[in-house]
Amino acid sequence: MKKINVFLISLVSFIYLEIIIKLLLKEQILETSLINMLIFILAISLLFNLIVTFFKKERLNKTIYFTLLVFITIWFSANYVLKSYFGFYLSWHAFNIADQLESFAGKGVIEVLKRLPGILLIFIPLIISIIFHKKLTFKKLSIKVKLIYFSLFLITLGAYFLSLNFNKDESYSPYSLTYEVNDINLHVEKLGIMNNFVIDTYRTIFGFEEKIAINENPIIPPASDEPTLEEPKVYTYNNLDIDFNTLLSNEQNSTIKQIHEYMAHETGTLKNEYTGYFKDKNLILFMAESFNEVAVKKELTPTLYELIHNGFEFTNFYTPTIYSTIGGEFQELTGLYASSLDILSKFRGGKVSFPQGVATQFQKEEYKTYAYHNNTYNFQNRDKYLKSLGFDYYKACQTGLEKLINCNEWPRSDVDMIDTTFDEYINEDKFMVFYATVSGHSGYTFSSNAMARKHEKEYKAFGYNYSEGPASYLAAQMELDQALELLINKLEASGKLDDTVIALVGDHYPYELSVTEVNEISDFKRDANVTINKSNFILWNNAMSKVTIDKVGSQIDVIPTIYNIFGLDYDSRLFIGKDILSTEPGLAIFSNRSWVSDKGIYYAANGKFVPNENVEIPENYVKNMNQIVTNKITMSRLIINNNYYSKVFN
Repeated sequence: MKKINVFLISLVSFIYLEIIIKLLLKEQILETSLINMLIFILAISLLFNLIVTFFKKERLNKTIYFTLLVFITIWFSANYVLKSYFGFYLSWHAFNIADQLESFAGKGVIEVLKRLPGILLIFIPLIISIIFHKKLTFKKLSIKVKLIYFSLFLITLGAYFLSLNFNKDESYSPYSLTYEVNDINLHVEKLGIMNNFVIDTYRTIFGFEEKIAINENPIIPPASDEPTLEEPKVYTYNNLDIDFNTLLSNEQNSTIKQIHEYMAHETGTLKNEYTGYFKDKNLILFMAESFNEVAVKKELTPTLYELIHNGFEFTNFYTPTIYSTIGGEFQELTGLYASSLDILSKFRGGKVSFPQGVATQFQKEEYKTYAYHNNTYNFQNRDKYLKSLGFDYYKACQTGLEKLINCNEWPRSDVDMIDTTFDEYINEDKFMVFYATVSGHSGYTFSSNAMARKHEKEYKAFGYNYSEGPASYLAAQMELDQALELLINKLEASGKLDDTVIALVGDHYPYELSVTEVNEISDFKRDANVTINKSNFILWNNAMSKVTIDKVGSQIDVIPTIYNIFGLDYDSRLFIGKDILSTEPGLAIFSNRSWVSDKGIYYAANGKFVPNENVEIPENYVKNMNQIVTNKITMSRLIINNNYYSKVFN
């Protein structure tokens, strides 16, 4: 019987796996650096062949072969499920949020079953190997043949590293992804899962940090050229009296010195006409589960529609979907970019210092602060990181809220949470409240989602003709809408409506829905990487007049904007996000380093920049913006990993 060479079958299998996962995830194969990826797979296949023919006993070699192939198959399958459902690829740091993934275990089984045809396609190389295992040869290679294979491996590996130098200066080239940039999603999109596995394993063991470019000559926003009859008001910066040069000279740690130097060259953001606009008013801040602008329909969700279109209306706001709920909430509450799972793990631990944390800042102004969540109190360690942000009072299911609402249904009611907690803070002179909602959570069928089922008749009375996924999502979001309506009515009845600001942002778009399903209920066609994340930021007070803001913004800009508009003392240099109402140029950053600015959209996977109409694009604009994006991502990681704020505020 003619034997099949293990090298050939492994080479074909690895190429197949990389291509099939691209097809399953509907990613553009041509956006992959195919030459680099294929050369790398060739090198890995040669090494793989050496490993599985190394020992004298064929049975041992065969065991090693199938063990490795099973691991590779499971790794590819896990990447497929994670990326298609949660929006990120698997890495070793993903195990830092294993409890979050575990909490979706029941739902995860359903999601795996939904993707079973794709998973079976990924398993084909393993299945073929099992069927034809008797035809595979695992005989120990002779020294001479081993040397030939090892020499070919070294030559191929050398060719791979040589190939990295072609177009090395392009943004996010294979060279930069290998030596300079740490971005799991972009790395997989460009170089494949096997390449990323090797790089991620190396960086997990030995560490890696991107370099930042210090802005020696920060750009000061120019004064307006428009004539005015009045003397223009001169605004100062939203900065504290922090001497970064002294901190720099007294610091021994090289990483902390690097952060100090970066901060010393930041200008911060200017105060503006809206500084203190809501001073001394109460604040009720929401992180709304899976809220997106596609849920806003004038007749279906009238309260959301009213708040969005009659307060500060942000027309170019995004909620980048990065590491699910924990990523979105981290960005909203810290003003930092959720650059990696390791910093989210540290954040969740509650050991990171936030002297400018949202509850702490309002407490300085003699506000009473409260936090509520209608899910399990310690999900994602919310009890720990809310405390690090200054919240001493936090009520959720299993810490008292279960006595007030039904914590046994899923998802739980936002209306009930508002109704039963309102009286706890309404009689305070000044209050700041944070609500993390759950009614809009995934599981978008009328049979499985308690909130969708609750509003099914109301929804269907409007006569929409959407498929069940989008329909049940909209029905579930009606619960959030009615919770806000109840809140407004209660505030009005208490005489505190005009003295209270409502702010709301989503954690991510409803990623359980496909792009096609989202576009069913969208008023424009969205792409899967950037515009799928376009959403709303509610910032509303009953006594205000409507203000339209066209500048680009995202979750990381929420806290700096709130601090400025409430007239709080804070240092804008220490936030990666910026006050949207300031003169700072707008920018939103997404999970694979694509971005939106006030001048256009950049798609990192293919390096394509789509400028807005009638805008002037400066020379080297994209290159400079990519460096700014890298700086913001890297600084966010350095700030959390080094507990930097504790160094600044001692």
